[in-house]
Amino acid sequence: MIISLTHDLTAYIIKRNLFPGLKRNTKDYTLMAHRQQYPDNLSSLLDDVEEQTDLREPKMYKVILHNDHYTTMDFVIKILVEVFHKPLAEATKIMMSVHQRGRGICGVYTYNIALTKVYQVQSMARQSEFPLKCTLEEE
Repeated sequence: MIISLTHDLTAYIIKRNLFPGLKRNTKDYTLMAHRQQYPDNLSSLLDDVEEQTDLREPKMYKVILHNDHYTTMDFVIKILVEVFHKPLAEATKIMMSVHQRGRGICGVYTYNIALTKVYQVQSMARQSEFPLKCTLEEE
């Protein structure tokens, strides 16, 4: 009997030694077992794994720039173009939102990407000696 599984599930089964007679096919990550050796156990394990699998969309986070009285509008536009890859017109619009409302949303990303963007903004602001504040909020 040959059962095709994902790499992670295959590694999990072999690492935990759940079925000692299983062998992993290195080309396509299939598990091979003799039907007479594991007739029911393997299928019940696969049923349990399928029940536990819960796929969800990742949480999204807004990256927000906050207004201050020292950071120039040109620098904010530079940040929006270089870090967030905004066109000049959109960057100007967001910069005006930051200036007039006190904050502006630069984009919505997964947590790791949003955190990376915040660090990039803080690094560029620090290098240019501006106190620009950038935060992230869960959407």
